[in-house]
This record gives sequence, structure tokens and C-alpha cells, in this order.
Amino acid sequence: MSDNAPDYADVDYTDGEGEDPVDYQHIQDKIEKAIEVTREGLEEYENPAVMWTGGKDSTLTLYFIKEVADRFDLEVPPAVFIDHYQHFDEIHDFVDHWADEWDLEVIYARNEDVGEYVDEHGLEPGDDIDISELSEHNQHHVREILEYEEDTFPFLLDTYVGNHLLKTVALNDALETHDIDGVISGVRWDEQEARADETFFSPRHDPDIYPPHDRIQPILQFDEAAVWEAFWNFVVPDTVENFPEEGYVPEADDDLPEGVEQDDIPISPKYFAGFRSLGSEVSTEKSDEDPAWLQDLEGTTERAGRAQDKEDLMERLRDLGYM
Repeated sequence: MSDNAPDYADVDYTDGEGEDPVDYQHIQDKIEKAIEVTREGLEEYENPAVMWTGGKDSTLTLYFIKEVADRFDLEVPPAVFIDHYQHFDEIHDFVDHWADEWDLEVIYARNEDVGEYVDEHGLEPGDDIDISELSEHNQHHVREILEYEEDTFPFLLDTYVGNHLLKTVALNDALETHDIDGVISGVRWDEQEARADETFFSPRHDPDIYPPHDRIQPILQFDEAAVWEAFWNFVVPDTVENFPEEGYVPEADDDLPEGVEQDDIPISPKYFAGFRSLGSEVSTEKSDEDPAWLQDLEGTTERAGRAQDKEDLMERLRDLGYM
């Protein structure tokens, strides 16, 4: 991959500039744009991949990829799942189940050096990691890129060093190993302030920070409510046998159409349990007792259940390659 790659992709990096979800007022407008961006992403890049967290946004993005690939006779790219060692067990189960159901190739991106250190020392989340015992690669990121001066950092995902090593370094290493030139992701304008200025095709070409690639972002124009509308009125009826074709919005995990179980639905059980945004097991709390789609989506903050240390650092983390 060249330092300026992917210079062969004929995409408009200004597409979406100055826009926000209100510019796509109807759900059909949002879907049509998602299909357009997804198709262009699959056609223009030689070796794309989709980021898949098991969350609603990346799973919706994956659905569009599968539909577009089928409609236009294109290949479904591999999914990259960042295993940061602090996932809910249900997330791993969900990803494994639907990867099998949808016949997906999954690349598990891990910072194995940190993982081996944690295993060797029997660490629990919050325990300190001695930076001097990590690989030169990780020490370079901590000292030279993050300019972090402490001798240790806590084994926690939602911190500056922890997030960078466990997620960003793991992702960038996977991009380099698999020569990925286009990363299709499920970020949205309304989800986080640091993402509000993103465009549908966003360059990441600085080789001093990350393997040069582009970000393809088909659902920028969706807000949280529209994501759930798309799931219950399009995704689930289209993919789940015995689900009403006209759509149906359940009020709980035991309020599903006859013949349909929760495991039949490509929506994480954590959303049924009241979580609205899925992060690490140790730093994410449910927002309410109601399922995510029935909560006050306009009057409350989607990521309030996340650890706010990382939320406050989001812009800096994204400069370093975070999603």
C-alpha cells in the first residue's frame, strides 16, 4: 500500500459536507443515500472491510453491505471486530452467531502484546500495566505518539492510553496486516460531537499515524431513532422468518411475534436489556429498564451510559485513528 493510497478511488471527499440528519427527512431518503454510499464503497476500493462491533449502527451498516452486494453482484467484504478484552460476553456470542448465520469472514483485531501481559500477570480491569514490559511497538505509541510520561497505565478501555492501545493500535495493525484500503463504518453525525463534521468518504492518508486508507460512512445521515426505525421496519422483517412484513416494534424480549425468538433477531440482547450504547463491560451501564428503542431518544443522551473520560477525549482519539 502506497503512502498516498488509495489514490485510485474516485470518490468525493466533500460529499455530506455541511449536512446533518435533517437534510434527509424521510427514512427512505436515508436508506437511498446509504445504498448509494455503500455501493460506491464496494466498487471503488480494492480491499475494503467493514467495522463490526456487534452494536446497532455497525450491524445496520453490515445489513446494507449484504443487500447492496447481493443486488449489484458485488463481494461482501470481511468484517473487522476489535477484541479489546473487555466486551460483554453477549457481544461475543452475538457476533459469533450472526457471522455464522450470514456466512461472514471476521478478522479479530487484538493488541495481543497487551493481552498476553494481562494474562501473564492475571490482571483485572483497572490494574496497572507496566509500559516498560510492553513491545517496542506499543511503547512507541505510548511515548512518541501519545506523549504519555507515566510508568504505568490502567488496564481500562475507556481511558486515553487504554483506548489507543486496545482499539486504535489493534485496528491499525489489522489494516496493515490485511492491506485494507477502505474501512466501512457505522458512525453517525448525531452520535458524538467529534463526528459531526464527517463526510461520507473521509481520507486517512497520513502514514505517520495510520496505514493510509479511507473511511466509508454510509449511515452518517441516520439519527438514533431512524436506526431503530430501519431495524424494525426493514432489516428485521427482511431477514427474520415469521416476522411481519409490515414491521412490528416489540415492547420487550417476550413481546415478539409468534414463532420468533430473540436469538432470531440481528439486534444485540443488550439493547433489549436497556442499554443504548455498547462499550466495555466495566464502564458501560444501561440507560433505563425499557428496551433502547422505547427510551426517550430526544430528551436524553445516547452515550450517557459510557465512561465520560473517553467521551471527553474523543476528538483527540479520532485524530489518532479511532473510529
